[in-house]
Order: sequence, then C-alpha cells, then structure tokens
Amino acid sequence: MLWRWQGVPCAGKLRNIMSACKNSVWIVIATTGFMAAPVVDAQPFPSRPIRIISGFAPGGATDIAARAVSQRFSEALGQPVVVENRPGAAGIVAAEMVARSAPDGHMMYLANATLSAPTLFAKLPFDITRDFGFVSLIGMGASVLVLHPSVPAKNLKELITLARTHPGKLNYGSGGTGNITHLQMELLVSMAKINMVHVPYKGGAPSTIATISGEAQLMFSSIASTLGPIQQGRLRAIAVSTTKRSAVLPDVPTVHEAALPGYDASSWYGLIVPVATPPAILSRLSNDMIKALEFSDVKERLVTQGIVPVTGGSDEFRKYIMAEIPKWTKVIRDAKIPPQ
Repeated sequence: MLWRWQGVPCAGKLRNIMSACKNSVWIVIATTGFMAAPVVDAQPFPSRPIRIISGFAPGGATDIAARAVSQRFSEALGQPVVVENRPGAAGIVAAEMVARSAPDGHMMYLANATLSAPTLFAKLPFDITRDFGFVSLIGMGASVLVLHPSVPAKNLKELITLARTHPGKLNYGSGGTGNITHLQMELLVSMAKINMVHVPYKGGAPSTIATISGEAQLMFSSIASTLGPIQQGRLRAIAVSTTKRSAVLPDVPTVHEAALPGYDASSWYGLIVPVATPPAILSRLSNDMIKALEFSDVKERLVTQGIVPVTGGSDEFRKYIMAEIPKWTKVIRDAKIPPQ
C-alpha cells in the first residue's frame, strides 16, 4: 500500500521517519546499556595454583632449585605453587609444553643452561629467543666432576692421562644429550684432547645413581645431587666447572686451576613463560620471585646445595641468555658435537 501525504506519495517521508526512529533506538541503547554486550570482569592473577614444570627427573639440581623457592614464591603470589617433573629430551619436552600453554602466567618452565645451547639440536619445536618471556634467574652454580671410586685417578691430571692411555675405554654419564652436564664434559674432552664414551640418562638423578653403582665411571653433576655421596665416599670429587671454587666444596680445585686453564662452564636456573604472557603478569611473577629469593631460608637452602642465589629480573635474565647462546654455540662447534 502506498501512503500519500496531501496527495503526494510519501515513500520518501516514511523512510525518513523510520530512519529517525532507528537512530532514536540506538540512542536509547547507547545511553541505557540495553542490549549491550555483557561485560565480564577479568579474573585477578593468579586465580588458581601456579605450575612450575621441570624438564628433568626429581632429585636433580633443577628440581631442587624449583622446590627451594616454591614455598616463598607461593606466599608472595597468594596461591599454591606446584612443581611437576616432565623429563625427556634434555628438557625439550617440558619446554615445548610450556611454550604451547595458555599465556596466563599459571604455567612456567624451570629452565637450566641446556636451553642456551639450541644449536645442539637439529630441530627444536620452539625458538628460545622468540617463544618465551623471561621471569627471573633463580641461581647459578658449579657442577662437580666426580669419579666412581674404582677409577684409578685421584685428580684431573691423572684422569686425563688415564683417558689418553686408554682411549674410548672410559664412559661418562650425563643428564641427557644436550644437558649442561653433557656439554661441560664435551668441553673438557675437547680441551684435554681425550676420547671417552658418552652415556646419556634421563636426568641428573639417574646419572648420579648410575655413577655411584659403577655403571658409569665418571660424570659432571650438580653439587646438590652428589654432595651426600661425595661426603660418604661413594663418589670422588676432583674438580668443579667454574673459575672459582665452590663454597660447599672449598677443597676441590677448579678444572681451570687443576689442569685446563681457561675452562669455565657454569650452570644456571631460571623461570620462563610463553612469550604472549601479558606484561603485567610477567612483572608480577618477576617481582614475586625476587621477593622469594630475599628470604634467608631460601638462600640457605640454595647455597647448601651448591647454588648461588641470583636476584635478577626479567630484563637481566633475557640479557644473560642472549649472551649465553653464542658462548655455547662456539663450544658445540669447537667440540664438533653433531646436531641431535
């Protein structure tokens, strides 16, 4: 039906009226909120327990570092902090799990020095420089070179002589191919010009057990996981990997002073999250970890396990890793370690 106004077709006027009504409706909606999309308040962080994923077996230094800080970290965050062990592929399995997790700060990876040697692997499911946000370093420490008591060497020089006399006859354990304990030994092998057989295990604790039993004859290990066996005489400590002696093993010389000048292979431990984690959450995690590391009981627990606490925030941690990557790239290249 065609409307007419004073005898004139009113189709155009009708459209104008309808348009005016439509605009009025939107004005009502805008001013009253009627029909507006529901507003959902963002949940405060953290809203549930925090999971720290360790890529190595329980009992190793990485696991010990995580558990040393978990209680005080939990108190700062106001939520439980749970440490989970997901060993495999030198920590790569756990690191990938965290890289692909929701970037909401509720899952973190307890990284160690292995993560700063990406060129050791033919293909990684993540890029350390692009796929992670850096929360904070936790600590740094020396590894200790230990021998099974049956090995006829009392110091590093004697070990090197023994290895040169019997090339390929000594076997050494590690926490896994690409693990820092593997790289530390490969660096020693390269600098000493010796030949030994590598036997990788799924974490520091299994490799320590293997060396105590004599299945492996020697290994680099965290001081934390070998201090007891050393004190009990079940392992013989002959050198530490840093340029300075460890306060926990002050009578054990460094590799540098014992036989190989210039040798330096520190280990480190720190927390990382998916790269898309919001800056505010990353900052909260970083600040609360720094708070946790200030407690004397946390410091004492780390130090007694051979780990020196490090209070560095997100930026400092990123800079440190960016410097470590080229360092270990050179070690891997010079030692001619093929990509795994």
